[in-house]
Amino acid sequence: MGVTFVAEIIRFLVPLPIPAGVYGLVLMLVALKTGLIKLEWVKDAGLFLVGLLQLMFIPAAVGLIDSYAGFSDILPQSILAVLVSTTLVIAATGVVVQRALKRTLKRSDKVKNEPS
Repeated sequence: MGVTFVAEIIRFLVPLPIPAGVYGLVLMLVALKTGLIKLEWVKDAGLFLVGLLQLMFIPAAVGLIDSYAGFSDILPQSILAVLVSTTLVIAATGVVVQRALKRTLKRSDKVKNEPS
């Protein structure tokens, strides 16, 4: 709650079109990385919220169905945009994960090869 409150204050004070949730995520990341907030303190709540994540898409889907008449004119372009952007996101994620795994493997090999 405190992180959310601070994020709302930042959104109010900073004249940028950035949602408070984005500020909150950045604040939480910094707090977790610096040890200000321990992972154990928020792990259960995070797992619970990730479990509910699918429910968050229901209102958006209902909104699309409700406004189908106005949306049907651009449906082919929208489908194409979704397919292209999804493909790009999957490809970029794959590249980033492969690079991260290579770095992790190199570091673990260095640790194994160092004399004790």
